[in-house]
Amino acid sequence: MSAPGSASDLFSLEGRTAIVTGASAGLGARFAAVLAQAGATVFAAARRTGRLTALADSDARIHPVTCDVSSEADRVRLVETAVTATGRIDVLVNNAAVPGETRAEAESPDAFADLLAVNLTAPYHLARLTAEAAAPTQGRSIVNVASILGLVTTAPLGGAGYSASKAGLIGLTRELAGQWSGGGTRVNALAPGWFRTEMTADLFGDERSGRWVERNTLLRRGGHEHELDGALLFLASDASSYCTGQVLTVDGGWTAR
Repeated sequence: MSAPGSASDLFSLEGRTAIVTGASAGLGARFAAVLAQAGATVFAAARRTGRLTALADSDARIHPVTCDVSSEADRVRLVETAVTATGRIDVLVNNAAVPGETRAEAESPDAFADLLAVNLTAPYHLARLTAEAAAPTQGRSIVNVASILGLVTTAPLGGAGYSASKAGLIGLTRELAGQWSGGGTRVNALAPGWFRTEMTADLFGDERSGRWVERNTLLRRGGHEHELDGALLFLASDASSYCTGQVLTVDGGWTAR
């Protein structure tokens, strides 16, 4: 691969195909839009068809795929849809996740297992399906969306299953990076802190918990969705061509305390 001609070329995704899971709202919808704006053909996957359609209406490069990532058949169909339409997969963003219970004693073993199926098993299988697809000449990037909860405790918030799934995703990221680097597939993780999304609406909607986030974050505030744009583009594009097996933490300084 030749060196890019300019700084802007480093972040360009022109001619590339991307899959984003959990794309019907929050960070996932933002990720799909950002990759499309960078030039990628994006297959946006989620269960909520109406929201996906609205997202696709905002950019012709975004294609909605109704998909429940807990279903193996749906995962296979998602990857096949992208490969059939474009002949390639350059970027996979494993973003879909469910939160689970915040108290360990309230989380049953069955609920714990169901959460892992979505937050850890599905990303593993989608990554494997992606890596098995024909490799693009410029290499491939898999971005696993982890969390600071996979790195540190955020008690009293968090949850045993959720934290275990995100820590597992970080471990999976490093292992897959080691196994697949020879084939040109890079695998990295993005670990956001407290961002204002649909999943954290109650957190930021409560004055006391909102102050808790501000007090424990070095920048004294929660993150805004657009503040992950640069990190995502870095990991998805040639800008991170010499980066694999890494965890990029974007948390306003939470884990630096």
